This record gives sequence, structure tokens and C-alpha cells, in this order.
Amino acid sequence: MRIVLVVGLVALTAGIGLYTYRYSMRPVTLTVAAGSMDGEGARLMNSLASRLGSTANSRIRLKVVDTGTPMGAAEAFAKGEVDLAIVRGDAANLKNARTVVVITHGVLMLLGLPGTNITELDELKGKTIGVVGGPVNQRLAQVLDNEYDLSRNKVKFVDLSLPEVAAAMQSRKVQALLIVAPISARYLTMLRNFFPRDAKKAPALLAIESAGAIAAAVPVYESFDIPKGTIRGSPAIPDDDLTTLRVPVYLVAKEKLDDDTATQLTQAIMEARSNMIGEYPVLAQIAAPSTEKDAPIPIHPGAAAYFSGDIKTIFDKYGDTFFYASILLGMLSSAAAAFWKFMMPVPEGSRPQERLHSISTRIRDARSEAELEQIEDEIDDILRNEFSREKRDDADVGALQVALSRLEYLINKRRRLLEVQAQ
Repeated sequence: MRIVLVVGLVALTAGIGLYTYRYSMRPVTLTVAAGSMDGEGARLMNSLASRLGSTANSRIRLKVVDTGTPMGAAEAFAKGEVDLAIVRGDAANLKNARTVVVITHGVLMLLGLPGTNITELDELKGKTIGVVGGPVNQRLAQVLDNEYDLSRNKVKFVDLSLPEVAAAMQSRKVQALLIVAPISARYLTMLRNFFPRDAKKAPALLAIESAGAIAAAVPVYESFDIPKGTIRGSPAIPDDDLTTLRVPVYLVAKEKLDDDTATQLTQAIMEARSNMIGEYPVLAQIAAPSTEKDAPIPIHPGAAAYFSGDIKTIFDKYGDTFFYASILLGMLSSAAAAFWKFMMPVPEGSRPQERLHSISTRIRDARSEAELEQIEDEIDDILRNEFSREKRDDADVGALQVALSRLEYLINKRRRLLEVQAQ
């Protein structure tokens, strides 16, 4: 029974340990909403999902939901339909969002079209600005309107999708373009393709001189200098570093997302980035979010732990639990031993004192010296077994001594009686 009990306990413990390990290492699938004006956001996340799915040591799995537009991704996240989303910092309804990483920055490029002679914001009076991407840039357009009083100067904003840009420029429907895009090879090439390569028909990039004041009033935007020659090298556009605005593009997670999961997600993204930069150069711009308390979107604690190098091991997180569990296990073991002893009493007559007591009757009934010697041998065996035990109770030893003295007296008395009878 003891062997079966021990084997059963070992098997149970091993089973619990295996189940706990498998449960802690199970893959975690997170849904992520992505959308952009050219579909690049969804393609990027699908590639990242494939990379994580093929990485053996990654527990994170991504299920991508293509919302078509950045606004759609923000709306899906706000409604709680997804766990993660790629959103711009100026998106609405991100109260419960926490940043994981900064994917890139969208840079504001306000362009005066060729033939309009527009080179400064003041020259936009009475003109129409085509807002590429439409609704996602409405807040930025409103910020510019408020800062430069564009509405009073009869400046109009017209939403344009990417396919509509060329036709709007050709028909003179718009005299300027407002584009927000990362400074990367893909988007700069797209922008250059809007305009002929003729130097006389080059666009003019307009400076946002009040960028610092706007950033102070609306913290989701940052003042940024576009380097000389970013759009075109010869002739250089811009012809000198030019001040404008930029807005961060985040990967955000729900506030209630488990810290460990957020840490593992951040680590998986940063490790996969180096292998994907060749296909998606924009990933070179991935960075840690701001850890400041007044950041527009606070950083997720799990992501903060990764970037600060404060990743806790299982012993850091559960050390106290292990300590108190070991104490509790010891108490339960003692209780189980006491219960076992109570439920499995020693059989009657198996204790040394009881066996010695039963011998007294045999001594009185002994008929010969040989019987008395046999009884003495049995007493010696009982004493030998008793004193071979490692643990003995002082009370038991005292009781044995009393019993032995009594038996020795009885044996001597019976021996004398047998001698008298033999005469």
C-alpha cells in the first residue's frame, strides 16, 4: 500500500508539473487591426504574423484584421473587437490604449502644386487643398486651420484617396496637397511619381513655421525638420532643412492585456525586426514609446519592462508563492502523517511492552528449565529489535526497564520453584 501510495503521489506531482508547464508555454493568439491608405499596414502585419508563427521559441501568434483604413483600425480597437491595433497618435477614442512600440512617424508634407506659384502658407488664400487619405487627416487639417486661420482666408479642404490624386491635380481641382506619410523609400517614391521629372514643374514644400507652438498645444504632434533634398535631390526639394509636423504611428494594446504577454509580444517584434528590414525598410524606424507619465498614450507596463531590461523571471514573480507553498506543503505532510498513524494503528500485541507482558503468563506455566531458557531468548530478541531503532521514546524505555525487572524476578522465582519440585 505504501509503494502504491508513493508511486501515485509521484505520478500526480509529475502530471501537475507537466500540465503547468504546457499551460504556461501554450501559444497566445492576439488579434490586430491594421489599415493604411495603400494597404501596406496590413501586409506588414501579415508578414510579422507569419514570422512569429514560424519561430519555435515565440509564444505569440497574431491574427490580422485588415480594416482598410487607419480610421477603421482605430474604430475596431475602440469597440473592443481586437486586442491590438496600428493607430496614429491623433486617432480618437484611445483612452484605454497602451503603446507597445512606435512603428514609425507620419510626416506632414504640405505641397504647392506646379504652376500655382504657392511657396508659403500665406499664398493658400482662396485655394483648395487636397487631403490625401481623407478622414484620418481631418484633425491635423483642423489644427492647421486653427493655427493659420485658413477658413477665414477661404481655404478649402477636399478629401482624396490615392487613386484620385492624379485626376485632381490634372483637372486643377486642387492647388495643394496635404500628405502624411513616413519618410521611407516606398512613400517617397510614391510621392515623386505624382509629379513630372521636369525641374520647372516641381512642387514646392511649404514650411510649418509654427510647428513648435502647435506641438506644445497639441502634444500628439511633434515639430520635425525634413532634411534638405528629401523629396528630390536635383534640384533639391526642399532646398534646405524645412520645419513641419509629424505624428507617431503606434502598435497599441488593450490596457488589460497581461503584462507577461505584452513583454513577450514586444520582445518578439524587436527580434523579428532585424530579419524583416530588408523587405520592409520602415521597420528600421521602430522605437521604444515614451515612458513619461504625460505621454499622449501611456506605455504598456509589459513593454516598459522589456525596454528597461526589467524582465522578471518566474522566481522573481512567484518567489513568495513558492516559499509559502513549501511551508504549507510541510504542514500538510505532517498532518497527513498524523492522519496515517491515526488511521493505521499498531496491531494489538505488537508493542514491546505488550509482548513482554504476555510472556509473564508463560513464565508462571513453564514446566522445565528449557522452557525458561527459550523465554529468555525471546526477551533478548525483543530487546535487540527495540534498541536497534533510531528513534526511541524515553517513556517507552522506562516502561521496558520496569517490565524487564518484573520478568527477571518471575523467571528466578519459577526457576527456584522448579528446583524445589525436582528434589
